[in-house]
Amino acid sequence: MKRSVALLMGGWSPEREVSLSSGRECAKALRRRGYEVRPIDLGRDLDALFAALEPRPSAVFNALHGVGGEDGTIQGVLEILRLPYTHSGVLASAIAMHKPTAKALFQSAGLPIAEGVVRSPAELLAHDPMLPPFVAKPTNQGSSIGVRIVREADNSWREEISSWRFGGEILIERFIPGRELTVAVMGERALGVCEIVPRSSFYDYTAKYAAGGSAHLVPAPIPHEAYERALEIALSAHRALGCRGISRADLRYDDTPEGGGRLYLLEINTQPGMTPTSLVPDIAHFAGIGFDDLVCSLLENARCDG
Repeated sequence: MKRSVALLMGGWSPEREVSLSSGRECAKALRRRGYEVRPIDLGRDLDALFAALEPRPSAVFNALHGVGGEDGTIQGVLEILRLPYTHSGVLASAIAMHKPTAKALFQSAGLPIAEGVVRSPAELLAHDPMLPPFVAKPTNQGSSIGVRIVREADNSWREEISSWRFGGEILIERFIPGRELTVAVMGERALGVCEIVPRSSFYDYTAKYAAGGSAHLVPAPIPHEAYERALEIALSAHRALGCRGISRADLRYDDTPEGGGRLYLLEINTQPGMTPTSLVPDIAHFAGIGFDDLVCSLLENARCDG
């Protein structure tokens, strides 16, 4: 008998389209391996979700991204239903999704983070929180949604703040020059370091998901010591949050003369993208793990935390 898998995708966050793409790719991989896949486009109607989960599947593959799917919300529902699910559990998902809380935990674990403060839109409209350049970002979004780099003599960013639609708090971080790195961690293994080279000046939503929007250099062409340190930071962050399955750590590598090659941990993604342009599949491939093997491994390790 084929093993039945419910695959959650879509949702209502700004990352809905990314999730649908991830879900389609993961469903193809699971079907190629003989699983019976039941895609479910998640909405806010719990009765509809419960109906879609009948008959009860063997496990749930979580291909959701963003609010509702990556922040512990759906994980809590699945814990109540006692349905094994992929990726991180309730607590790790909730902490990772709220960037200021995750930063505080990383700092307490001795990991290098960028200087940052949390401010309300009203406070930011009144005065700058620090000298530019700095980065303004939502505290609970992914895929670079709402992220803005504020440079000297840039006053237009306040227009965006005046119409802010991502909650009542905004994370402000000192801008770290240098190179964009990301590390995939699977279980207790850091798979590799990738350098991201966006075609534009910033690794925004378009650079992440448009075909040809960025180049992924795996392994990252950085000094050996920095490469090993990036692996170590990512694995330590994964453990500090209590992540399971796979996670992706985003870092900045300041290789400017003033920066001295220092690494900074920006955030952890507990539901990294699995689209045709996503980073984790590229890093896994470098580590000798094909896409189908990657997806099936996540499913085979599905469980509840409680």
